[in-house]
Amino acid sequence: MKWQLLMAFLGYLGFMIWFGWWVSRNAKGGDNFLLGGRNLPFLLTLGTTVATMVGTGSSMGAVGFAYLNGWAGMIYGLGGACGILLLAKLFAPVREHEFMTMSEEISYYVGAHPVVKNTIAVFIFVASIGWLGAHILGGGMYLAWLTGLSPFSAKLIIALGFSIYVVIGGYVAVVWTDSIQALVLFVGFFLMAGVALYEVGGLAEMANAQPVLNRSFLSLDKIGAVHGLSLFFAVLIGVLVAPSFRQRIYSGRHVKSIRQSFYLSGGLYLVFASVPAIIGMAAYALNPALENSAFSFPYMAFELLPFGLAALVIIAGLSATISSASSDAIAAVSVLIRDIYSLVFKRMPHAKDVVILSRIGLVMTIGIALLLALLTNDVIGYITNMIATLMSGLCVCVLFGHFWPRFNWQGAITALVVSLSVSLAIIVTPNWLAYWGNPIMPATLASSLCAAIVTLVTPMQKHTSAQALAILQAEREEMQHD
Repeated sequence: MKWQLLMAFLGYLGFMIWFGWWVSRNAKGGDNFLLGGRNLPFLLTLGTTVATMVGTGSSMGAVGFAYLNGWAGMIYGLGGACGILLLAKLFAPVREHEFMTMSEEISYYVGAHPVVKNTIAVFIFVASIGWLGAHILGGGMYLAWLTGLSPFSAKLIIALGFSIYVVIGGYVAVVWTDSIQALVLFVGFFLMAGVALYEVGGLAEMANAQPVLNRSFLSLDKIGAVHGLSLFFAVLIGVLVAPSFRQRIYSGRHVKSIRQSFYLSGGLYLVFASVPAIIGMAAYALNPALENSAFSFPYMAFELLPFGLAALVIIAGLSATISSASSDAIAAVSVLIRDIYSLVFKRMPHAKDVVILSRIGLVMTIGIALLLALLTNDVIGYITNMIATLMSGLCVCVLFGHFWPRFNWQGAITALVVSLSVSLAIIVTPNWLAYWGNPIMPATLASSLCAAIVTLVTPMQKHTSAQALAILQAEREEMQHD
């Protein structure tokens, strides 16, 4: 059965690679490769957003979390849904400015200051590699367990699986394959949840099988209110400022279609939030003695379903990994080509070189992420610490920049430095980490306070919004025209 499952998954990857090539075969130029020509319609934006949201942590990771902690498995979905709804409401209009990267957007808020743009470009590139590593880690861990492959081989297959079609087709391949995979993973997960509920005798029986502490609202009696809030805000902030979701805004056809797709994505994700929790809790009801809760999802698939349906469900779970990974890879290389290239070489890349440089950058970025994925086995912990360490400062920059015209480059740099420092201090202090669960809340609060103080005691930015936009537009045009 193991080799049959491996063959089925490899066949699925082969189809994704062919499909990615086929839909992108006529796409030409750097703007098409990195942003799909900035013309994505509603349905493609919806498909790629949903597929990216239902990633490694919010699907298979959340199932394992729910196995141990009951309804707390819903927190990941609730945080993600709130994040995408806020993103639609607050930031969809930035599409009109034609940014390519989030570092461009944040630098626009502070007068197109190059120090901010370059610093945040490095932050975002590292954050994207972190997300990418988490997806390779999660997918590789499951593939190894399911097929008997070594962890290295499994992670390599996962990394190669999505990297081939991304390198060939770029963003167009990503959004089309994402849309197909969104259908696969929704069918697979809802099928698994329905069968799981039937096998345990319904919601009431499933709930009665839980430990007493897990029966409270979102199992907060078990995990604690502070830990629950920390996980919620870690996921919310992750979606609100993740480079891959920002790229959905920059590549959409217009503000209306972006907002509609994000609102619908948020609604679908709210519905989906209960699905991993149900699967995890049902797995506990059927077998409360699993050696590793992380494998409760594939355990349920093989225990309850015939091989064909089990393979579909498992492929759906792995689809969540590779769809999210491909999105983070293309977001990372956009920052690499648009921002970090000019930081290193003191000029923008020539238009004729953008595609080949992007492909080289993808190979390098995915290679780094693969190396990082060998260092940890805790998907949820890896993701939440990565978000808190690198993204709480980005969140402060985006929100202050968007709503506070006085915000300047000194405040932005302060937000990043304080966020990083507070996060690392909490991570390396066991008592603090045990209390907070992850550093997201103290890092964000401290970053906000310090950034506000520094902004108020330093001079206002020199450039108006219109001048900042003109500076960034001139830089982009260097890359778009030889």
